[in-house]
Formats: sequence, C-alpha cells, structure tokens
Amino acid sequence: MDFSLLPQFGGLVWTLLAFVVALSVIVAIHEYGHYIVGRWCGIHAEVFSIGFGPVIWARPDKRGTVWQIAALPFGGYVKFKGDANAASVGGDGTVQTMTDAERRSTMPGAPLAARAATVAAGPVFNFIMSIAIFAVFVGIAGRATDDPVVGMLKPLPADWSTLQPGDMITAIDGVAVDTMEDVLVTASELTPATNVTYDIVRDGASLQVEATFPLVSVIDAVQPRSAAVNAGLLKGDVIKSVDGAAIHAFGQLREIVAASGGAPLNLEVWRGGETLDVTLSPRRVDLPLAEGGFETRWLIGISGGLFFELETETMGPLSAIKYGAEQTWFIVNSSLSALYHIITAQISTCNLSGPVGIAGAAADTAAMGASEFIWFIAVLSTAVGLLNLFPIPVLDGGHLVFYAYEAVRGKPPSDKTLNVMMTVGIMLMGSLMVFALMNDFLCP
Repeated sequence: MDFSLLPQFGGLVWTLLAFVVALSVIVAIHEYGHYIVGRWCGIHAEVFSIGFGPVIWARPDKRGTVWQIAALPFGGYVKFKGDANAASVGGDGTVQTMTDAERRSTMPGAPLAARAATVAAGPVFNFIMSIAIFAVFVGIAGRATDDPVVGMLKPLPADWSTLQPGDMITAIDGVAVDTMEDVLVTASELTPATNVTYDIVRDGASLQVEATFPLVSVIDAVQPRSAAVNAGLLKGDVIKSVDGAAIHAFGQLREIVAASGGAPLNLEVWRGGETLDVTLSPRRVDLPLAEGGFETRWLIGISGGLFFELETETMGPLSAIKYGAEQTWFIVNSSLSALYHIITAQISTCNLSGPVGIAGAAADTAAMGASEFIWFIAVLSTAVGLLNLFPIPVLDGGHLVFYAYEAVRGKPPSDKTLNVMMTVGIMLMGSLMVFALMNDFLCP
C-alpha cells in the first residue's frame, strides 16, 4: 500500500493549524479593540465571537455579553446592542421602541464620536499589538552596539578559522575600522577569500591574526514561501559551494543567484558537521527599496551577515516602543507602496497573496520556531489593521467614511444607500479574494 500521501496530509494539517492560530490571535485582538472601546463609550456588546457559524462554546459574563467560539475559525465579530447584523450596518428595529437611556447603550443610538472611536479601535489595536511585539523582541534581544567587538560566534565548519568573543577589530586587511558600520562597509568591498587579516585588541594586547572572511555564506534567516524553505535550508546552514565552485562570501552567492535567470543551482551545504547536497531554483521577486519603489531580482529567500553575532546593549522601554512603531510604519508604508505598484502594473500581481499563501507563510514561520512565528503574527496584524482601514463598505474604513459623511451632512446615509454600498463592498472584497486566491495557485 502507498502511504506517500501521509506526509502531505500532515503538512496540510500543520498549515491549517498555523493559519488558524495566527488568524485567531489577530482577530481576537481586533475584535477586543471594538469591544473594549465600545464598552468605555457606553455601547453594550451582546456577542463577542471568534469564528462564524455553529457555536461550539459560549459563556455570558456579568455584563450580559456572550463570549463564544464558533465552528469556522476564519474571522470573528462583536455584535453590539441594536445592530441589525454582525457588521454593525443598520439597526435591528428595536431602537425606536427604547427609552433615551436604553438607546444610548446601542450602536445606532450612541453619539457619532463614540461610534467612530469604537469602529477605529479594531485596526488601532492591531497596530498596538504589532508595536508591542516588536518592542518586546528588541527589548529582550537588545540593540547592536556600534563598537566593532566580536560577540557570540556562529557555528562554522572546522576548517574555517574564527576570531574570539570579545576581540575588538581595529583593521581588516589593512583598512582601519572604528565602528561596526565600518566593518560592514570594508567587508563588502573586500575580494572574497578563505581568510583575511584582522588587526585586533584582545585582553588589552594588539594582535594581527588570520581569520575567516567577515561576510561568510552562513544563513542568518530563511524567508517563508521561498525556494530555500522548499529545499529545506535552515538558519545556521553554511553554503560551501554552488555548482562545484567554492563560496567564501555571501556576496558571491548573491551574484550567482542574481545571474541564474531562475536556472536550478546545486548547493553544497554544511550543517552541524554534516555536508548536504541541495538543489533549488531561484525565484523572481520584487523587493521594496529604501528610497521607494521596487527592484526585481532573482532570489532563493535567505539572508546572511557576519560570522559572529554583534554585541548588544539593552534598550529602554521608550526606545523599544519607538522601534516597534518604526517597524510597524515600515510595514504599512511598504504594503501601500506595493499595492500602488501592483495597480500601476510596475510590479507583478503575484506580490498579492491570498489565504492559501498566507497560510503557507504561517506554517513556514511556525516550523522555524516560536519567535519567528510570533514575529509573523505581528507583521500580519499590521497588514490586517491596514486592510480594515481601506474605505470599502463592510470594512472598518467604510464605516468611518459613513461617519465622516454623517459629520458633514448632519445625518447618516439612508438605509437604501447603505445597503447598496454594502453590496458593492461585498462584491469588491469577494473579487479581491478570488484574485488573490488565483495568485496562490497560479503564481510560481
């Protein structure tokens, strides 16, 4: 009997589980933002649901809100008092029969500012979660110092000589370096070689030693949904050769991949004392540039760095939060730029992933480790928050547009207009979902 489908089945279950966990966390934070700000604003929540469809578990709290988990864990909602539906569009017909005090506790009967704050709170809480996760990460890991001091050494093949932790680098191949940035710039300009000469200070004594090329071909990170992931490459792997040619520097590998045109490459990989043979094909990818725009390159989905970890210093809470905010803004800015370049046909539409692609990325990062998976959740939370702010009916941004209209005109749009706009919004989101889903299956 052929059991070859069992690993694929296991992979599918793992992918779905990772996707559901990531989405459930993000949805819970998003909906909790709606719930708690609505409560602060005096709007009563009748139902807080993670998932849709048949209810698996439910429990009312002392305030009368039913907290529940439904069978389809692909979203969630908060149904406020007086809402006609979970999307908070229109009233359920009971508001007109309520007293003024009762009406004030409903979504339709609350002041405009209270409704707007409640709706905006969902995306805002997504951003807050992302900022908090990024801040905690950098708070724990610390920030690299600017001193050219060797930190913890990365595992390397035995025939690759290294410096020692605590060595301060003062020159590389005769070029003086004062900061870690100088080290990186000088290393990037060196001709790749097995070893280079370092001037160092060790235990107060000045020495000159031969050691490994600074920017060796060691993998620092593997990108989800990449050729490297599919080929089984891992963080810490060392690429020793490509198609039989020895590799001394990560830059050599980058050049070979860039010039490959997508043709298969045969890699000799060192991993924990063992040598592996790996074959993979680079993929065409559109990368955001720091100055704006995108650059199309062939990539295998790995990044490298120095052969040692940088020394770090502890960041204070305010600095960590600032870093988290900057990281979140970078994701927002890059996402908007990518969308603009897709719409204007400057980059491939394959840069837009659907639920299958996102699920695959969730599974890949979960397989890499807890920290990578949590980081992915933070990135996805930012994307979900941004998407919900788009001015499309059925999304939070659409509700905010309706509220802006009400603020200007002094009255909300008519029920007929709302229904038409909601239908248009559902069609737009449905079309976008279908398009993204096609990308998941048709794009390489």
